[in-house]
Amino acid sequence: MYDNSQLHSCGSDVRIDDWVRITRPALVDVGNHVAIDFGFYCSVRMKVGDYVHISPHVSVVGGADGYLEIDPFVTISSGSRLICSGETFSGDGLVGPFVPAEFRDTITCAPIHLQRFSGIASNVVVFPGCVVAEGSVVGAGSVLTASTEPWTVYVGAPARPVKKRRDDRMKAFAEKMGYR
Repeated sequence: MYDNSQLHSCGSDVRIDDWVRITRPALVDVGNHVAIDFGFYCSVRMKVGDYVHISPHVSVVGGADGYLEIDPFVTISSGSRLICSGETFSGDGLVGPFVPAEFRDTITCAPIHLQRFSGIASNVVVFPGCVVAEGSVVGAGSVLTASTEPWTVYVGAPARPVKKRRDDRMKAFAEKMGYR
């Protein structure tokens, strides 16, 4: 298993697979009851709440300036990509991490926040600055370019709202577990 002592902080009942790569572990805080599966890659500062599951082959990119916040009771499904910072490919300059700053393309860098009870289905791409609102779900294969509304399901490329989601049971169960 992964050496959790490398992390800035790590709660109890945390399982991080051996085949996880966190390039800046001193910038990562992990809550309680968290599972991070095989093939996860993270290059950003990250805060993970309680009862979070990050499925296999998820990547979070953006370097030292990127930031991802994951609230309690969130799941990120297999193959998803969260881009906290990156080139816009606008043609304003060259792309790549070793290109000198004066010659680089425009870079967009903004935190991504996954609020409690939200979910990211398989193979979703989330762009910088998106807030996946409380209880919101982004459907498989979607591309999220803007923040979502609470308790709404989004699908497509770009992702659009398709239906509302109930909240009463999830909130009640979390409250019984001591979360408000």
